[in-house]
Amino acid sequence: MTDVNQQAKQFEFKAETKQLLNILVHSLYTHKEIFLRELISNASDALDKIRFEITKGTDVAQKELPHEINIDFNEKENTITVSDTGIGMTEAELIANIGTIAKSGSADFIKKISESGAEATNIIGKFGVGFYSVFMVADKVEVITKSYKHDSKSLKWISDGLGTYEIVEIENKLSRGTDIIIYLREDQKEFAEKYRLEQIIKKHSNFISFPIKIKNEQINSVQAIWREPKSSLTKEKYVEFYKFLTFESEEPLEIIHKSIDAPIQFHCLLFIPSKSNEYFFYNREDYGLDLYVRRVMIQHKTKELLPEYLSFVKGIVDSEDLPLNISRETLQEDVVFNKITSNVTSQILNALTTMAKDDIEKYNKFWNEHSKVFKMGYMDFTNHDKYTELLRFNSSACQSEKDIISFEQYTSKMSADQKEIYYMVGNSREAILSDPHFEIFSRKGLEVLFLFDPIDEFVLSSIRKYKEFELKSVDQVDLSKLEKLSDINEKPKYESLEKDDELHFKSLLSKMKEIIGDKISEVCESKRLTDSPACIVNTDSGMSASMQKVLGMMNKESSVPKHIFEINKNHKLIRNLIKVFKKNSNDEFIKEITEQLYESSLLLEGYLSDSHKLVSKINSFMEDSSDWYVSVKKI
Repeated sequence: MTDVNQQAKQFEFKAETKQLLNILVHSLYTHKEIFLRELISNASDALDKIRFEITKGTDVAQKELPHEINIDFNEKENTITVSDTGIGMTEAELIANIGTIAKSGSADFIKKISESGAEATNIIGKFGVGFYSVFMVADKVEVITKSYKHDSKSLKWISDGLGTYEIVEIENKLSRGTDIIIYLREDQKEFAEKYRLEQIIKKHSNFISFPIKIKNEQINSVQAIWREPKSSLTKEKYVEFYKFLTFESEEPLEIIHKSIDAPIQFHCLLFIPSKSNEYFFYNREDYGLDLYVRRVMIQHKTKELLPEYLSFVKGIVDSEDLPLNISRETLQEDVVFNKITSNVTSQILNALTTMAKDDIEKYNKFWNEHSKVFKMGYMDFTNHDKYTELLRFNSSACQSEKDIISFEQYTSKMSADQKEIYYMVGNSREAILSDPHFEIFSRKGLEVLFLFDPIDEFVLSSIRKYKEFELKSVDQVDLSKLEKLSDINEKPKYESLEKDDELHFKSLLSKMKEIIGDKISEVCESKRLTDSPACIVNTDSGMSASMQKVLGMMNKESSVPKHIFEINKNHKLIRNLIKVFKKNSNDEFIKEITEQLYESSLLLEGYLSDSHKLVSKINSFMEDSSDWYVSVKKI
């Protein structure tokens, strides 16, 4: 193709173009491959425009041309050509659209659509900005274009991107549209190879609605189903797309497909996987949704679209209102983006709420797989109520450790006299059921939530209340309130102590305090114990014992905080100890039993750092009891 015999017109880029070109080329785009995404987006824009003109009945040149994008390359000449059969440009449009940064024909086009009442969809804007990314890889660019208007001229635009450009009329092209010929720099030869071009298209432009071909072979074959109406999509189609997106073999547990029009316009297709990929919180930063702007992928795994506690969600968000050239650095500052993020979070929580209400079995599967991550949402104060309703725990009323209940279920069974929700931390259901602190709750028939996961108490300490009910650890409960409630389980039958024995019991408590010393704050009679002889109780009413331990470990603090040592005077061991004390208040047996009870209590609460002494005493007691057994049985 030869130039028409006429003088080329030379132009200077406008001042703002010169100033911004260096920033766009060297700073805006982190990866140089992005130039192809931008050019394909512009080509798609041009094809959208010609389709609109044809639809509204405009007399368009070469109407029969297929709407497609073709990419050619020449490894020897080190060139790439990106061609479209779109709307093309006149000389005035070339100067306006390419000669000026951020001047976009799309803006005028959308205005024209709005005036005609048509729907402004799939318009990829900001042509001027995106086009100049090509100079990251090119030392010269030629744009050959012919407008859709009849009798329009074929024009060639030429520039090295340094300050000037030329426009020259050439012999008529065979077809309408635009060809962009990129003369790659010597160090950018990798882009003149088919596999590299194909890789970029599949990564960034796979869902463009027009065919993208490399040497007549179509590369983009996957449909952007998130932009399709839900009524037209089958479950099989969703599952197929999910497996394509995530490389998972199983179906997703839940599919969330939403198209939002106000206050911002975006589409999202989200999936909750059937299985968790969390392995001891390995690679926690590798999450996020793919962010698209009008079918063009802007960022893979955009963490900013999801709060961390929803990081198990996979999928795509496609915005109509974000600029195509938005960078990761400016995402969190963008008002539109923040509204999208907030809405996406809300859509996921709404879907989980519906699942919990309508399909308990499915929600339980979700909880079993993803609760470790989901529990991290206790700091999401914006969605506090939704989040709280979705929490689940095992409880004393459950049949097994696998069963879970909600706060709503817990409160629905409470008596009118109960004003608090009780919880208890432990390694297992069996451990909690045998814990001395649980005994009074069992006796009173009060349900207790069982917390097995270390994060559980942080969750409940953070949310503090459910509706009007305070959340209370069992060792922070005011026992005087519980004592007013009737027992549903009978206490073991013990005769009341004689007045003299009562006095000796009080003296025994003083003796125990003397034996243990400053390790405890006081020794007192227990009102909470039924089956156990003794326990230690936290003195800090503002923090549970388990939380104290966690914070102590975080601060590398190994000292044992002072506790109250509670003694159950109706336990057989303590009754026998009173008898020994009456006969000899300094009997060595009292010291040994007191120390043993204290260390056993420390062991149950997780404070005993050295068990050797405890085991040695147990062995000694067993030795003595074996002598007694042999003697009594006359063996």
